[in-house]
Amino acid sequence: MNSNQKTLFLLFFLVGFHSFYAQYTDVINSNKPGFSESPYSVGTGVYQFESNLFYRNTSIERTFSRPQSFGIDVLFRTSFFLERLELNTQFSYQNDKVAFKNIFTSHYFTSGFGKMTIGAKYLLYQQEYEDKSKEVRSWRKRHAFDTKRLIPSVAIYVGMNTDFVNDIYKTGGITPKVGVLLQNNLTKDFNVITNVYYDKIGSDFAEFSYIITATQNFSDQWSTFFENQTVFQKNQTNTNLGTGLAYLYSRDLQINASGRLLLEGRTKGFYAGLGVSYRINNHEDSYTELDENGQALKDTPITRYNKKQNSFFNRFFNIFKKKDKSIRTRPKRSRKSESNNKEGGFFSRLFGKKQAKPKKKETEIEKLEREIKELEEEMKKQEKKKGNN
Repeated sequence: MNSNQKTLFLLFFLVGFHSFYAQYTDVINSNKPGFSESPYSVGTGVYQFESNLFYRNTSIERTFSRPQSFGIDVLFRTSFFLERLELNTQFSYQNDKVAFKNIFTSHYFTSGFGKMTIGAKYLLYQQEYEDKSKEVRSWRKRHAFDTKRLIPSVAIYVGMNTDFVNDIYKTGGITPKVGVLLQNNLTKDFNVITNVYYDKIGSDFAEFSYIITATQNFSDQWSTFFENQTVFQKNQTNTNLGTGLAYLYSRDLQINASGRLLLEGRTKGFYAGLGVSYRINNHEDSYTELDENGQALKDTPITRYNKKQNSFFNRFFNIFKKKDKSIRTRPKRSRKSESNNKEGGFFSRLFGKKQAKPKKKETEIEKLEREIKELEEEMKKQEKKKGNN
């Protein structure tokens, strides 16, 4: 790895320690069935799997070609330390038909990994939009287009292509991959994603590519996409045009299908895919205390608690810390009855003798709730004093 590549990696990881905004969404946010990638992270505590079963078939035009492929593509996404920083791994395992065309055409089949890439992306800039629903004085302003939507959210991507792949896909070693990820939410239900990549850097198979994906939501469950991907290689230019549907089965499960027209030099063909995206959701929301105008209050028990919980070192050590399942933010209704049943045996209840309860250690959340309650009582007292005056 040369000095420029080392500098790029260093800048990427240093930028990851800056302040962040929440990237987590209530429902799964999958990149499938498109080939493009959103600049947004899945959020901390989320483990997301995006799979796609695919079949690819093209005509045989070149001397050496791979006219047919069948396999599965898997993308794993997660975030440990920062909401804006996502770590991901993508690989495909497939069966390929390798053809040789001369006077006669011959072929053979081979199986193995076609791709294995480890990468990370960081959201540099997140565009915020105005809430037009609160505008009640002017119908025109309420329905006017927000020009901020023309400015995209921006993320950078850095990855490494490993060489643990089938011989027909080897490039001679580990190669870097860098990219810029953009997203414009032009309306509430329509967005455009643009990706620009420089892949397999430093090898004889280096390529430059771009992907433009437009997604339209029909409802809370159904959406469609249209996509154009173009790859510029040393000897030729490959283009594919794709479309498909995605169905949100539940908050954590999405099913999708896609089809593509392939144009690879003089070669033409098609691509078909059927996929499932699923996430394991262990995300925990932070608390935010607001004033009467809906603005976030600073230096409160809640903000101090969030600052402590969201610190880098606290998140790092929490990975190795076993969670205490006995701590609950909301006590169950049955807790009181269970505690009564455990107070001594039959003779203790008969003669009315009660055993001393062990003093329970106050948790951080209970301490926080107590401080908030005391603060609310103090505010009520002040309001009563103002009313009496």
